[in-house]
Amino acid sequence: MTTPNRSAYDVVIIGGAMHGASVAWWLSRDDSFNGTVLVIERDPSYALASTSHTNSCIRQQFSNEANIRVSQFGAEFIHSFRDFMGGDPEVPKIVLQNFGYMYLADTSEFAAELKQAQRIQESLGAGTRHMGREEIASAYPFYNLDDIVAGNHNTVNEGYFDGGTMFDWFKRMGRRNGVEFLHGEVTAITRGAQGVESVTLADRTAISCGTLVNASGPRAAATARMAGLEIPVAPRKRYTFIFDAAHPLEQDLPLTIDPSGVHFRTDGRYYMAGCTPDADPDVAFDDFDFDHSLWENKVWPTVATRVPQFEAVKVINEWVGHYAYNTLDQNALLGRAAECENFIFVNGFSGHGLQQAPAMGRGIAELITFGGYRSLDLRAFDVNRVLRGKSFLETAVI
Repeated sequence: MTTPNRSAYDVVIIGGAMHGASVAWWLSRDDSFNGTVLVIERDPSYALASTSHTNSCIRQQFSNEANIRVSQFGAEFIHSFRDFMGGDPEVPKIVLQNFGYMYLADTSEFAAELKQAQRIQESLGAGTRHMGREEIASAYPFYNLDDIVAGNHNTVNEGYFDGGTMFDWFKRMGRRNGVEFLHGEVTAITRGAQGVESVTLADRTAISCGTLVNASGPRAAATARMAGLEIPVAPRKRYTFIFDAAHPLEQDLPLTIDPSGVHFRTDGRYYMAGCTPDADPDVAFDDFDFDHSLWENKVWPTVATRVPQFEAVKVINEWVGHYAYNTLDQNALLGRAAECENFIFVNGFSGHGLQQAPAMGRGIAELITFGGYRSLDLRAFDVNRVLRGKSFLETAVI
């Protein structure tokens, strides 16, 4: 719809992609919340949204307990997706392909870092194994491990899932529960003595709100700035390549994180690879220009060296998307702004967004409904750490 049904809503969410849709749905399913919810999305096709360019993976291999617990709930949510959606037989089941992540270390220092992370993950119930070079070679003989000293691997609740289905049903069930989705662009936010009072759309429609949620992905800083707030989030390009192999592997390829930073995995009958560009500046919201030299100069040489069987491959698809990149510490920024209590952030996921959407959406819904987090303590992600200059320490950032 392009015209709101009301002039005022209890909750207005700016951004209707994965996190906006998740927050709206979690609010709508909680009997303790009886307010009205409006989601405003500038592009309901989501053609350029980060959600549409995701690689749809989930992992527990983080170094920070908060991130591990968030992903553990994400895996639980995937496995019980239909149950969370109310048991409706129309809701499809989501399958988690557990090929796992394989972090490879080429130095003793990096290996020690992986071992420490594995201890933390294991203490929280994750199935991560720390493996020596010989163990990796035995399990996955296709790797060239001449420069590798160790690795971490987990095949329990780590791998690929259909994030598009999750997103679709967040929206469907939200609408079914009374959430309104509006096609429009917020051009102004009005603040008063008590916080945010209203938002104004490009067509000059003014909508009053009790709580405002910033779920605008790479545009998070621009949205915050309309309310006189600052947040260190900017669009950064990330590249994905789908390739066919003349000599495919005889077993699944884990999502392999090479020490170079290039990562690659099985993708059905094909393979997927991705990387960060060597020069990684903030970019414009509409800058999706593709650097075709990355494949020839960085990705393919790394893939072919690590897996010699991939010497002969052919790219069959490629795209570039945007991370909502938190330039402070590359982790989520959540919660109420200290300077404006009814302005709530759910931003800055820096590539972790899809897998973290179930837990973060639930947490923000609890914050709005109850005034605090109930199911999972998400205070470590508090957005106000930016004002304090305190970083969230996470070593496993891809």
